[in-house]
Amino acid sequence: MVEITASLVLQVVQTIALIVGIAYYLTIMRNQQKTRELSLRAQELTLKSQEQALETREALMFMQIYNESHNDPTFIEALQRTHELEIHTYEDMLKILENEDNRFALSRLGMFYEGVGVLVKEGYVSIRLVALLMTGMTRRWWERLYKSWIEEGREKYNFKRWMSEAEYLYNELMKYTEEHPELKT
Repeated sequence: MVEITASLVLQVVQTIALIVGIAYYLTIMRNQQKTRELSLRAQELTLKSQEQALETREALMFMQIYNESHNDPTFIEALQRTHELEIHTYEDMLKILENEDNRFALSRLGMFYEGVGVLVKEGYVSIRLVALLMTGMTRRWWERLYKSWIEEGREKYNFKRWMSEAEYLYNELMKYTEEHPELKT
């Protein structure tokens, strides 16, 4: 028969305490692992939510661009009016601007493209969306109406950034269509 002594009781208590301690430690480690997994999952969901919010914002801005151009009678009239114009020099531009309707049409288009250029440059709207919607009309507008005289106009008025964002938009569209020849016009 086993004699129960104080040292035996102490060893049993120590063994039980060690087992309880190990079990407690393992429980805590499992809980920490679950917490980390839940935290990572929450971060993934937050990131997905942010990506969806960005996509939604870009879609809304794109629709505003669409509505300000393809869905706006003043834009369509300005675009049609400028189809009749061709500018080769700064003097040509000055003559064309003498007519109030021409001045309005050129201003309407210029301000629109300047704004779209800012949105593209700042990454709020992708150049891909702009290319899909309006490469042809943007290219025609820049090449027939602004490209030939803008440098001279910038120099004359000491306004180096005049239409710089519209020019940026045009240049980015040309780069994009080089990389995506199916969109060339």
